[in-house]
Amino acid sequence: MAERNIVTVEETLKILLEGRKYASVKDILTTMNPSDIAAIFDDLDEQHLPMLFRLLPKDLAAETFVEMEPDNQELLIQSFSDTELKAVINELYVDDAVDLVEEMPANVVRRILAQAAPSMRRDINQILHYPEDSAGSVMTTEYVWLKADMTVEQAIKHIRTTGVDKETIYTCYVTERRKLVGLCSIKDLLLAKDDNMLVSSIMETNFISVTTHTDQEEVAQMFSKYNLLALPVVDSEGRMVGIITVDDAMDVMQEEVTEDMEIMAGMTPSDKTYLRSTPIDLFIHRIPWLLILMISATFTGLIITGFETALSRLVVLTAFIPMLMDTGGNSGSQSSVTVIRALSLGEVEFEDIGKVLIKELCTAVLCGISLAVVCFGKVMLVDRILLSNPDVTVRVALVVCATMALTVIVAKGIGCSLPIIAKKLGFDPAVMASPFITTIVDALSLLIYFTITKAVLM
Repeated sequence: MAERNIVTVEETLKILLEGRKYASVKDILTTMNPSDIAAIFDDLDEQHLPMLFRLLPKDLAAETFVEMEPDNQELLIQSFSDTELKAVINELYVDDAVDLVEEMPANVVRRILAQAAPSMRRDINQILHYPEDSAGSVMTTEYVWLKADMTVEQAIKHIRTTGVDKETIYTCYVTERRKLVGLCSIKDLLLAKDDNMLVSSIMETNFISVTTHTDQEEVAQMFSKYNLLALPVVDSEGRMVGIITVDDAMDVMQEEVTEDMEIMAGMTPSDKTYLRSTPIDLFIHRIPWLLILMISATFTGLIITGFETALSRLVVLTAFIPMLMDTGGNSGSQSSVTVIRALSLGEVEFEDIGKVLIKELCTAVLCGISLAVVCFGKVMLVDRILLSNPDVTVRVALVVCATMALTVIVAKGIGCSLPIIAKKLGFDPAVMASPFITTIVDALSLLIYFTITKAVLM
């Protein structure tokens, strides 16, 4: 339904633009949400963007600009005069301005910084100084501060005076000599029994904060865990330097999930959306892993070559290799994805590796036995009777089933332990997902298969 409404609005705007009824276009746009306006702008011809953007009121224009795709932002910046660019930049919140600077090419960045107010430029440079993916890199320096010795009446007046340019005013931060000493919400101030009560008497001193170098993924988890709307950021000495709002935390969650999915699928993460990515971009992000996995598959070939004599004597064994390798890879992937998700949610730490191994191995034994029983029936019924293959004997079926059970146990043990070890060593656990685990398990499943074959059939 929403898509149908957007299409209708787009068609209406196109008709109005063709008829040069700009006042009607403006009336429509001013009733819409900035995100919806940005979505419409992304689908319209580029030649209409500068004119449509200039029809928007100043505040709505800035909010819409933040929601637009970087390509369209760059197009607008190039069409802006210095005065127009200055007006847009100085209407942005600092964290949005930082995101814009990080997305734009160097020549556009220089122009943005040249038109930004000195205070805005200072704040942008401060945030860009922090490590990538840290709390400092996603925070905003625009927050409401109060003094502990303010009265409730003074605090409300202070918020009215300074809050208009802040990203959020619901939570205020009480500081002494820049050090964070407490939190106070608008609700607390409005419901105070006496306007002469001091902020120190109603502020919350038991609060949660993060440092500028805290990992952004950890910060996002804290929002989910504690149901926060904003989170204060302090430096190493406890001085207040900024806040992270819930909308920024949601952006971080989306980025981290997307990054993990790409890594788990065997691709290097990309900053571009799929539709903005060219075939060359996709090639660059996919080919490294494909090359690594192709080369690593050499080990599988070496194992098969090493047991070439056994295979030549019992050719029927070859038919079961794909089934065993696929089952092992799938089993390892199940465990690795489950553990990686638990790691990302903070449910599992390195100290829990023993518990995880026991749990996964018990699960593996149950899965292995079940698969082995079904596999035995499948081999005897389908391969021996229905396909009339006399080489498929009971001993061959038992070898295949034993391999199946052991492969599942080994695969799940590897799948659950490698991500935990990777995180302990400082690597992204998502690296140890499907492609990597599958490659290792493929080689091990063949070793198990041929070892049991030599022991039972040779």
